[in-house]
Amino acid sequence: MTADASGAAEIRGALVRLRRATGLPVAFGGLVEPGRPRVRISELTGTATLALSALAVVSGNGLGGKAVALARPCAVTDYSMSRQISHEYDAAVAAEGLRSVLAVPVVVRRRVRGVLYGALRTAQPLGDRTLSAAVAAARDVEQALVVREEARALLAAARPGAGAGAGEPAAGAAWEQVREAHAALRALAPRIADPALRAELLSACGLLTAATPEPAAAVRLAPREVDVLACVAAGATNAGAAARLGLSAETVKAYLRSAMRKLGAHTRGEAVTAARRAGVLP
Repeated sequence: MTADASGAAEIRGALVRLRRATGLPVAFGGLVEPGRPRVRISELTGTATLALSALAVVSGNGLGGKAVALARPCAVTDYSMSRQISHEYDAAVAAEGLRSVLAVPVVVRRRVRGVLYGALRTAQPLGDRTLSAAVAAARDVEQALVVREEARALLAAARPGAGAGAGEPAAGAAWEQVREAHAALRALAPRIADPALRAELLSACGLLTAATPEPAAAVRLAPREVDVLACVAAGATNAGAAARLGLSAETVKAYLRSAMRKLGAHTRGEAVTAARRAGVLP
């Protein structure tokens, strides 16, 4: 899945959640086109026509363009009559029969990446509850995009041969970076909603583990036990592992004790060493 496709999927899901949370009959949105100061409307839900489909909204123009330019939410009670916005897109908005409209930018690392719209077919104020729900939906998209970008960066760094010559094992500081990447990938995977991307992350984790585990060390650890051991191997304390994995410290301790028992280890260090010998950790 490309970055654009995955971003569009996040927009689509956010629009569905926005309508469900607010009762708004119409929601639509899209991403900023790469290298261009405009948003392409690609996702529509609740619309009766295709008037808004593929519409290119230039930064500064219309309600959405104003939200992009200011990087903050904007709303109007009656789109066609509003003096707060320019009116380049009145024909498309009128064709869909929209009156009250809000637009919330999706901002990642101080850069607008997309816009979510919600609309009514009547001219009435959109209350704070509706605006708050729209902002929350945009925040969900922002967080998802950040996680995806972090994951893809880690995947790129984790590709075989990324840090060493062909056939040369990583060593010293370089190998520690591999272990840190492995721990980060394991921590990110549960936060990915897209099954395909999650599977890709876990597959990359497999590339980083030992290629030939010792025959006598056939150990089956639960995914969360591996996650905890990966954090420990990267130098994290139990509290640090808990924060990274979104677990409680007690839960981390329980997973660590279980892993140690399966590995026949008496200390955290022994557990990490045994896991590496078994090909569970890099």
